[in-house]
Amino acid sequence: MTAETRPAASAACRAPMAPARSDGGGRQSGTAPDPDDPLALGEYRPGSAAVLTDAERWPTLDAPAAERLRRWRTHPSAPAWVHATGDRLTAEAIERTRTPLPLEGWLDEHLATARKLPFYRGHTGLRTLADFPPIARADLAADVSAFVPLDADLDRMLHGTSSGSTGAALVIPDDVEEVARGFHLLVDLARRAGVEWTPDAERLALVWVLQQRQAFTYISLISGFAHRAMARVNLDARAWRAASDRSRFLADANPQVISGNPTSLAELLSDDLREVLRPLALFSGAMALSGPLRAELETAFACPVIDVYGLHETRPIAARTDDGPFRVLDRRVLVEILDAAGDSVPEGEMGEITVTAGENPLLPLVRYRTGDVGRLVRFPDGAVGIADLEGREHTEFVTGSGVRVPSVDLTQQLQSHGALGWSVVQDASGAVAVTVVGGDAARIREALVVLLEQPVEVGRVNRLIDLGEGKPRRFRSAATA
Repeated sequence: MTAETRPAASAACRAPMAPARSDGGGRQSGTAPDPDDPLALGEYRPGSAAVLTDAERWPTLDAPAAERLRRWRTHPSAPAWVHATGDRLTAEAIERTRTPLPLEGWLDEHLATARKLPFYRGHTGLRTLADFPPIARADLAADVSAFVPLDADLDRMLHGTSSGSTGAALVIPDDVEEVARGFHLLVDLARRAGVEWTPDAERLALVWVLQQRQAFTYISLISGFAHRAMARVNLDARAWRAASDRSRFLADANPQVISGNPTSLAELLSDDLREVLRPLALFSGAMALSGPLRAELETAFACPVIDVYGLHETRPIAARTDDGPFRVLDRRVLVEILDAAGDSVPEGEMGEITVTAGENPLLPLVRYRTGDVGRLVRFPDGAVGIADLEGREHTEFVTGSGVRVPSVDLTQQLQSHGALGWSVVQDASGAVAVTVVGGDAARIREALVVLLEQPVEVGRVNRLIDLGEGKPRRFRSAATA
C-alpha cells in the first residue's frame, strides 16, 4: 500500500472537497525553509516529500492529460505549487465512482459493520441506532483505528488531517473512491441548482481557493471528468511572485467552478478578480456564509452560490442555495439532534447536530456529535432540513435584565443590517464588543443595544480575513445570568 497525505480540511463546516489527495509536503520538522521568515513552516516547502510518480497518481493518464498537467504546473503566473496530487483511480474505479452508493438498506448494513468495530468491544445490546452511545471528536483522536473495520481494504486508503477549531489535528482515513465520488456529488448539486457542469475546453474544472498565510497548493487532474485540471490556490498576496500574477493565472485558468470558505470567496470580490472570473457556480463551506455575502457573490458573478455543510469526518451532510434551512442530502447520512445528556430532542428544538455517516467505508460513524447546533425541520416535500445552524458550541448572550439570548438572534440582526461577517464578544460585565465586515455599523449597534440591553461597541475591518485566519469564533460570551 502507498499511503498519501492530503492538505488539512476544516472541521465545523468543511469546504467541499477537491477530488485529489497529495503525496508531497508530508509532515516534516518545524524548520523554517526561509531564514528571513521565522513563521515559515517546512511542510509548506514545495516538493518536500513527493513519493509517487504521475503514472501512479493517475493510472489512466494519457498524452493530452499529461500535457495539460505540464501546462498548469509550469504556467508563468502560477503560484509555487507546494504539493503534487492524484486521485489514483483505475478505469474500473472511475466508472464506479460516477454512481452514488445505493441507499436501500444502507443503515442496517452500516450498523452491522459498526457492531464489529474494535471501539464497540464490550458493548452489548446495540440492536438499533438509539442503542449506540453518541461519540465525539475526542473518541477519534484517542484511537481512530478503533473505528476502522477490520476487513477494510487498506490499499484504497489515504490519510488526511482535520484541523478542527479546538485542539490538535485529527488524522482521518480516506477512501480513494469515496473522495472521487464526492466530486460527482458537487456536479449533481450544481445540476440541481440549474447548472450543467461538463468539461469545457481547457478551463480548469474546479479551483479550491484559500486565504491564509501559508497553505497546501497543488495542480491535479480529475480522472472522472475527462482528465480536466483542478487546483488548490492560496489567494494571499504572499503566495504569488508578482502582484499581478494572481489575476493573470485565474483569468487564464477561467475556472468553471470555485470552492472555498466565505473568507476566501469574499476575496473574489477584489477588483483584480471580480472582472476576470466567470464561474458557473460557487461552493461555500467551512464557515457560516452570511446572507449579505451570498447576495453580493450572486450579484457579482451571476451564478448560484451553494452552501454545503459537512465535516471531514462525516463528509457533506446538507446543502442550500438560499438563506433558508439546509436540506439534508439524499445519501448515506442520517441526522439527529441531541441534548447535552445525549437524548434526542423533539423535531424543531435546538440541540447538537449528531450524524450517522456511511459514505466512507474506512470510517463508518454512528451518532457522531459534530459540536455544531441547529434544529431539524421538514420541507414541504417531506425532506429533512437543518435550520438555525451555528458552528461549534451553542453560545448564549445575557441581556441587562438577565435574560439569555441565543446567538442566532444576533445573527439575524447582523445579517439584516448588511454585515458580511462578524465577531461578537461579551465580557463578564455584560458589555459587548462587535467587529463587522460591511454593513451599517450604526444600525447594528442600535439593534444589538435594543436586543441585549447592554453597552455595545462596534468596530469595523475591511475584509473577512481581517477577522482572523481559519475559522475565528463568531460568538463568545463570558457573562452569566
